[in-house]
Amino acid sequence: MFALVWGTFATTLGWVVATDFRGAAHRFSAFSHAATPFGGSGATVMGVGFFRLVAGMFALVGPIVLVTGLLALWRGEAEAVSLPPVPAGFVAVEAVIVGVALWSTWRRSSFLRRQWEGGNGPRRAAVAGVTAAIVAFAALLALGSGTWMLVAWLLGGLCGITLLLSDPAGGPSDA
Repeated sequence: MFALVWGTFATTLGWVVATDFRGAAHRFSAFSHAATPFGGSGATVMGVGFFRLVAGMFALVGPIVLVTGLLALWRGEAEAVSLPPVPAGFVAVEAVIVGVALWSTWRRSSFLRRQWEGGNGPRRAAVAGVTAAIVAFAALLALGSGTWMLVAWLLGGLCGITLLLSDPAGGPSDA
């Protein structure tokens, strides 16, 4: 199951960023810099070329992992992912980390807030999807439901790719 989810996400993100479809590599670089907590306004450490190179590796490996997962599913070898019981202390720390992460991305003039305020219906749906996926991922991890946790991760990632392909918040369209 993990191979299916990871292969789907890696293939999609890899090809979108590696080919710089609709300026995705440039937006990915800008998003990563904007989403970095405590990030300064200085020059980015990694440029667009680096992101495209890494995405190219994902674009090549992703389909192999996806086909491997599909073959395992076909043969009936794909199993549901189950996690061991999670201690209560871990759940509490996880909840604090998720809360701080959501607060930092939703506070005034931060990354998700800018995307929400500058967006139309599909962009707002993608922002809501990313936010819901973060909460669902953390909750499902705490509950030990690995298969649904992977589904939340994939849906959140696909919503993130939708944001990557949408027009920049408050800016003109590239397409």
